[in-house]
Amino acid sequence: QVQVVESGGGLVQAGESLRLSCTVSGLTFDEHAMGWFRQAPGKGREQVACISSRRGTTTSADSVKGRFTISRDGAKKTLFLQMNSLKPEDTAMYYCATDLRIFGGCSGTPSWRWGQGTQVTVSS
Repeated sequence: QVQVVESGGGLVQAGESLRLSCTVSGLTFDEHAMGWFRQAPGKGREQVACISSRRGTTTSADSVKGRFTISRDGAKKTLFLQMNSLKPEDTAMYYCATDLRIFGGCSGTPSWRWGQGTQVTVSS
């Protein structure tokens, strides 16, 4: 059974940094694209960043470009989201997800398996 577990959220002040981590079990980590999403109160879930399986090609939302970096460590089976220069508008529940398709990229129609989320709160 595929399990996705996020960690690393917390309360920070504007301008500070956080690093989120996500471990995945139940599948061959390197064969699957992975992504970070977030959902703020009263808003829909949006994709923050994605990293493909084989080439490790990354995409990110315009709102976080230059501030957030997605990366993966195959040896540790862990996905990361380094978040710098955080803003109050980054406050949200952050979710990690793995695409259940094998060797899928960040385009097309991923079949996401979600974690439970980790809360990030940025105070002004």
